Amino acid sequence: MNRRKFLTLVGGGIVIAAGGGYAATRTPTKALEPWGQAGTYTDTRLNALSYAILAPNPHNRQPWTIELVGGDTVLIGFDENRQLPHTDPFDRQLTIGMGCFLELLVMAANASGYDVDLELFPEGVDDKEISGRLVAIARFIKSDAIVADPLFAHVLERRSTKESHDMAKPVPVSALETLIAAGQNNTQMGGTVAEEELAYWRQATIEAMEIELDTPRTYKESVDLFRIGKSEINANPDGIELPGLMMDVMGATGLMSREAALDPESIAFTSGKEVTLAPMKTSMGFLWMTTPDNSRLSQIAAGRDWVRANLAATSIGLAYHPNSQCLQEYAEMQKHYDDVHSRLAPNGGTVQMLIRIGYCAKVGPTPRWPLESRIVGAKTG
Repeated sequence: MNRRKFLTLVGGGIVIAAGGGYAATRTPTKALEPWGQAGTYTDTRLNALSYAILAPNPHNRQPWTIELVGGDTVLIGFDENRQLPHTDPFDRQLTIGMGCFLELLVMAANASGYDVDLELFPEGVDDKEISGRLVAIARFIKSDAIVADPLFAHVLERRSTKESHDMAKPVPVSALETLIAAGQNNTQMGGTVAEEELAYWRQATIEAMEIELDTPRTYKESVDLFRIGKSEINANPDGIELPGLMMDVMGATGLMSREAALDPESIAFTSGKEVTLAPMKTSMGFLWMTTPDNSRLSQIAAGRDWVRANLAATSIGLAYHPNSQCLQEYAEMQKHYDDVHSRLAPNGGTVQMLIRIGYCAKVGPTPRWPLESRIVGAKTG
């Protein structure tokens, strides 16, 4: 066959072989362009924002909106169309994602010799949701005293790595300490790489993920955001990308569809669940972040330290994967939420993030909407 490629469908299974570089053509290049465009803008604000949009965020919703005001100010809002009402009913996780965005914005501005005066929630805060209000006003101020943060050098290599860890390669305590030391925003960070504790955390995270997958409304929230194959990812570079030749073929043949994924008896569901849970059985360490309260300001701070720890992990070649299903606030997850809080915050406070860490092969970047698509308006004067 031409270029030694063939496809065989056998009883609902798929066997694929490809040659001549065919599989490489399935990379959603358009959706990955913002990673190559970061740092190429002449406007200092746009330059900083081009890095900020690469921030990690729940379900890759990219909820930020941007408005340029005058020559030195940016209004940063929250797109209510990107909420996750079932798994994040109070916008807590999405607010943490906004904190990641703000930290990268400040780091990028600092690297260009600018300080950033951040005014958070200038219109007030709402503990139930953050839609309809400004998240921050960022004012850029030229400063000869600003020094670039060393972690900024790792922004373009930062990943949220969902792969299996190398169980023959333990994470040293010194690596965990490097991540904890990266925090600068008054979150309390801790973690473990102790073999005798890993079994508990692996099981806790697996059980929590199973609840999310087995609860129809929470799983459907993810399925609705599936981007199956190259065309869908390029058209909508957010949500949960399912890239590669295999997904293109399965999508084209109907073996992978949103309808099939929602059917608990389908191969798409059972195989997808197995693939999702398998890496969690190999987790070689965990990092967690707690705050004294659950205010919006604390959530922003947690996000800022989350991405800092992610960059620190990148700097030492450590894989970093947010694995916080057990911290989600809906009825079916309550027992796991309470168990984790009794263990990590027995005297009060909120556990904001739980991250699995370990060593594995590097992965590619996650799709992003172009910076220009997130700009909602412009004002002068």
